[in-house]
Amino acid sequence: MMASISNVSASAAAAAASTTAGTGASSGASGLTQSDFLQLLTAQLKYQSPTSPADTTQMAQEFASISTVDGINTLNSQLSSIATTASAAEMAQASALVGKQVAVSGNTLTPTASGKAEGAFSLASPSASTNVTVLNPNGSIADTLKLGPLAAGQQSFTWNGGTSGTNYSYQINAVDASNNQIAITPYTVFSVGGVNLTGATPTLNINGSSTPLPVSSVQTVLGASS
Repeated sequence: MMASISNVSASAAAAAASTTAGTGASSGASGLTQSDFLQLLTAQLKYQSPTSPADTTQMAQEFASISTVDGINTLNSQLSSIATTASAAEMAQASALVGKQVAVSGNTLTPTASGKAEGAFSLASPSASTNVTVLNPNGSIADTLKLGPLAAGQQSFTWNGGTSGTNYSYQINAVDASNNQIAITPYTVFSVGGVNLTGATPTLNINGSSTPLPVSSVQTVLGASS
């Protein structure tokens, strides 16, 4: 006769460890599932001694413990699945940017081998006049571009007077019909050449730089690289 549920649990734990030893999984009592416990509970209630019945409080406590472990294992499996799905989504997002021009916060111009550089900015409201001043690394003026009146929102420009390997900066002056200054958000434009998978999350390899660009820093996508 089995006098208490703890004896049954201990025996079942040993049996579980013995059964899984051949497959390299020696788990002991922590390997019991809710299904295993219910089978043991049914057997004990069937064969218990009428003069020494099982302790129902102890049975409830042990079942709760096994339920908690089983629930944690299920939750861990779900979290692992979510992490895998998230990584796949990040990879897909990064891969979709290859061959595109992306804009991040900043006001740097990086010319290509032909001396061409792309810039972008956002206007808070329509402008009557918009001028771009390109600055050399030492702060002197390299060129001035007159873009004229522009609509509110995202705008871009191209400058063809740069030297490859030199980082220029730019300033934008935009006014409305009443000659009031308009708020501007400048962007640095990069061409994405590939995806870097060496870190915890995918990053972007950008043309003209050895420093990977975090996908999270991309403010907007301008289109295919020219």
